[in-house]
Parts: sequence; C-alpha cells; structure tokens
Amino acid sequence: MPAESVCRVLVLGAHPDDAEVAAGGMLVRHRQLGSVVRIISVTDGRSGHHHTQPDELVGIRREEARKSGELIGAENFTWDFPDGSLQADLKVRSAIIREIRAFKPDVVLTHRTNDYHPDHRAVGQAVQDASYMVTVPHICPDVPALRSDPVVAYMSDLFTRPNSLRPDIVLDIAAEFETVVRMAACHHSQFFEWLPYHDGKLQDVPESDEAKLAWMNGWLTHFLQRRWVHFQSEVSPRVLNSSTPPLIEVYEISEYAGKLSEEVHAKYFPASL
Repeated sequence: MPAESVCRVLVLGAHPDDAEVAAGGMLVRHRQLGSVVRIISVTDGRSGHHHTQPDELVGIRREEARKSGELIGAENFTWDFPDGSLQADLKVRSAIIREIRAFKPDVVLTHRTNDYHPDHRAVGQAVQDASYMVTVPHICPDVPALRSDPVVAYMSDLFTRPNSLRPDIVLDIAAEFETVVRMAACHHSQFFEWLPYHDGKLQDVPESDEAKLAWMNGWLTHFLQRRWVHFQSEVSPRVLNSSTPPLIEVYEISEYAGKLSEEVHAKYFPASL
C-alpha cells in the first residue's frame, strides 16, 4: 500500500485503558486495513488501584498498555503526567501539539470536555486548545508546524450536561469485539482488581485466565449495551441490519479541527453506518 494512502490514527486518552474501552473496535478495524495506530495515555495511571503503591503501579500499567497495543500491532505509550491531577495547562498542551505534529495523524480520537473524570476533561480541553495551534509555526517551534489540522473525533461517553455527545459516526464493532475483549483484558490491574474493588464486586472475579477472559467479555458486553440504550433513539435507523444486540462505538466530530468531507469520512471511519 502506498505510504500516502495509509491512514494514521492517534488516540490521546487520559489513562492506559481508555482507548480500548472507548475506541477499541475502531482501532482493530484500522489495523486490519493497514493503518498506523498510536495510542497515548497522557497520564501515568498511578492512582488507579486500592493497594498497589503508585510508583509500582506506573510500571505495571505501562506494561499492560504495551501488551494491549502489541495484540493488534499498535504503538502504545504512557506519558509521565500524574494520574488524578492533570490540568489542561501549557505544558500538557505543548506536549500534545508536539505529538500531533511529530506523528502527523489523519484522525485524532480523544475525550469530550464534559466527561466525568477531571483527567478526561483536561485531555479533551488540551486537544481542543492544541487543534489550531498545531498549524502555528511560532508555537513549539522545535517541531515543524502542520499545514492543516487533522480530524478530531470525541470518543463516546454517556453524559448529558451541558450536552450529550452527538453521534456523527456509528460503528458496529461485532466483528472486532473479541479482539477488543483481549485488548482490555491486558489491563489486568484495572479490570480484574481495581474496578471490581471500586464497584464492590472483587469477590466475583474468577481466578483462572480463561474465566477472567469470559468475565471481561461480560463486562464489556454490559458496557456496550448501556451505550446502545443511551444512543438508541438517535442511531437505531443506522443499525437495523447490524448485530443483535448492537455492539456499537459512536463518535462526535470536533468543530475545532479538520472538517469531515465524504472522502475523509470513508477513509478515516471505514464501514461506519
């Protein structure tokens, strides 16, 4: 495939498991089509556990993220900003500007600015603030400015105030689902330890690896079913002939970055509904 025809996808998430949960199907599909995929966790994930100490947890989560990316042949990097105290300040914005310029993505996936988690909101705000600046040569002049903005798409969430996510892009990810489950299961410290503890279900986590994978399948199925319920009235006409129950990912195109033409839509969001 000619280099100029290869799509480049960059995920800027707040934590090492955010990309898999919110955009795993999109990433699997792009890798199957030969796209170059890079996943960035802006924070180091140090706060996401109930007993493992933060400095130890950073290394664990970095390795979990690496293994997840390796499953599909994607780069997966964890930055050093502290989990739980991220601010959309100039240091974070500059790091994001440099990353977007260096990687030269066609599409960037990130969080909305009214997500529940302050780190998610900070990343979303920093990406929004970086969107125009990536084309301004005197900002971060050590990395050459881009001539145009990439398309930025917000990964789905279920929050409604001050406004709900607008589902501009809908993907049926039934074909990619099992791979997404295996990617998520790489984040052992989160899905089999921290989140069950946080939700009061630690006693329900099975011990064998095979049973854990089934647990992860059930967790992610339930998560996607909640997404379907939330967006059903808006997206049901597009998924009538899709999987039952539909396993979907939805994305909103940011108005602050590149525009979504029909040609761009077909290339960057393959087989969307």
